[in-house]
Amino acid sequence: MKIATYNVNSINARIENLCTWLKAESPDIVLLQEIKSDFNSFPFFEIQSCGYNASILGQKSYNGVAILSREKIKIICENLPSFADKQARYLEADIVIKNTPFRIASVYLPNGNPPYNNTSDHSKFEYKLQWMDAFISHLKELSSLPQPVIIGGDFNVIMTDKDVYDPKDYANNALFRIEVRQRLNQMSFLGFYDAFRIMHPDDIGYTFWDYAGKSLNADHGMRIDYFFTSAPAVDKLAKCYVDKAPRYTDKPSDHTPLIVEFSL
Repeated sequence: MKIATYNVNSINARIENLCTWLKAESPDIVLLQEIKSDFNSFPFFEIQSCGYNASILGQKSYNGVAILSREKIKIICENLPSFADKQARYLEADIVIKNTPFRIASVYLPNGNPPYNNTSDHSKFEYKLQWMDAFISHLKELSSLPQPVIIGGDFNVIMTDKDVYDPKDYANNALFRIEVRQRLNQMSFLGFYDAFRIMHPDDIGYTFWDYAGKSLNADHGMRIDYFFTSAPAVDKLAKCYVDKAPRYTDKPSDHTPLIVEFSL
């Protein structure tokens, strides 16, 4: 079974690239972030033409998450329980693959950095911490589920120095601050494992390169897209890898897919 997570940075702007990639790679499930589309403008027809069902939590022009699956999708919750949020950042579902039930979630964490024109505004960072606290609280419930739990998405957190090309440049960035790294580390205490690091303890694994300058060619990237899996899912883990090819296409997202494979 193959699952991908992919921040598409506007699904309507990348639909041709996405469909080409879906047909070439044929994942069973795809978790999308930053779709920047509400329900009425989401390209359901194109996605269905590629052989996928789609469930979305959309938002016009900003944010938005989706789950694509060849099998039936049963939505469990839209946005985090017990956290009032106007932004579309979390979608959770049950999907059965080869008679094995999985709990799947697509996640798009807040960035947390202040506006460029008002660096003293810390409200976005405070929102990020509040969101993460609600997320960790919900994970405590998910950790007790007997079925495999797979959580993927753009977490907007750089976990370690090896996950960014220049750690010193990001010392005070909201993606790398100790407060967010400590919160994301709590996932391991709850029994959720970083699938890429399990398979590649020392590899770089960048999933994002800025459009500015020559970041991609210079490999000035960062690892901010993750799969976290519960123990029953880790037992089935076979591969986890970055597919860098979509980042080299015309009109690419600034992210590229992260893929995890399980043996069922």
